[in-house]
Amino acid sequence: MNHFLPFSKPTIDEATIASVAETLRSGWITSGPKVAEFEKKLSEYFGGRPVRTFNSGTCTMEIALRIAGIGAGDEVITTPISWVATANVILEVGAIPVFADIDPVTRNIDLDKVEAAITSRTRAIIPVYLAGRPLDMDKLYAIAEKYKLRVIEDAAQAIGSTWQGKPIGSFGDFISFSFQANKNITTSEGGALVLNTPEEVVLAEKYRLQGVSRSGWDGIDVDVLGGKYNMTDIAAAIGLGQFAKLQDITAHRRVLAQHYFKLLGVDFEKRTGAQLPPKDFANTNWHLFQIVLPDTITRPQFMERMKAFNIGVGFHYAPIHLFTLYRERGFKEGMFPISEQVGRQIVSLPMFYAMTFIDVERTCMAIREVLG
Repeated sequence: MNHFLPFSKPTIDEATIASVAETLRSGWITSGPKVAEFEKKLSEYFGGRPVRTFNSGTCTMEIALRIAGIGAGDEVITTPISWVATANVILEVGAIPVFADIDPVTRNIDLDKVEAAITSRTRAIIPVYLAGRPLDMDKLYAIAEKYKLRVIEDAAQAIGSTWQGKPIGSFGDFISFSFQANKNITTSEGGALVLNTPEEVVLAEKYRLQGVSRSGWDGIDVDVLGGKYNMTDIAAAIGLGQFAKLQDITAHRRVLAQHYFKLLGVDFEKRTGAQLPPKDFANTNWHLFQIVLPDTITRPQFMERMKAFNIGVGFHYAPIHLFTLYRERGFKEGMFPISEQVGRQIVSLPMFYAMTFIDVERTCMAIREVLG
């Protein structure tokens, strides 16, 4: 029996493990010099823009909304196909989530439908770069400028992705990244927020640590309601080791994606009725390699049959608007039909840095067997 092949698996090298051990021995294990170093490295990568790190890629979006002054009665447009955190943060600040359906090819939010959903109460857009694939960034920001909207980019999956040769995060408004365990680079749990101005940096620092500001040895004040969202030096030590390999990780994922396309063949979609992702090798970091299954098989059936081949498959994501929390707010089936169809049948195939061509070949052979 072949070894179990998960759909995702972090790779932590020995140098990073040694750095974590060194951090533990240093006695400074909460936010300290490693966090500052990690933020500096990220800022350099994003063209010198200010960056602050946090304990998740969820609080980063909530804090961006708070910095933007978005709250009760304001509307924020986002996609139904994302991890539920993307919409939950809108509720957390008291605002109203408004969904726009997705493009069936890219599986990202349809920007024409975003524009159609804008009202006098719309204050922001939260686009999501599913599988690390950016939107048409020029069109996104043209819409934002036209309607005077803030943009909080949910780039949780997009570290290493680009647009017209520029890294996602090096331009735009607020950009939120996640370093959760299955992301292209990880800190075990964590996130980062790319900001715009010194004033936004001050607010971000307050919001991540109880709203506290300090002056001198004993001067302390609290003038905003913050939380406990700081990253630890232990997490930052992992992040520094991971970040040093970002270029290699991105390149290897692109090679694996090319191998998937090669082995599944040009007639895969016609033969099986399944849908491959767009062949975007200029911009995508290939955080995920996702196919949409044909209606001849359910996702649970597919996942169970792949498990029989000792291959793990994930799915990202179930449509947010059909969760009970959102049904109770008036959302229902049929409102976003493309999201519902994709959300019902999308699966994430194995894709991670330690994978080999043999792993891709195993996966493709199993898919051919399962889909006939």
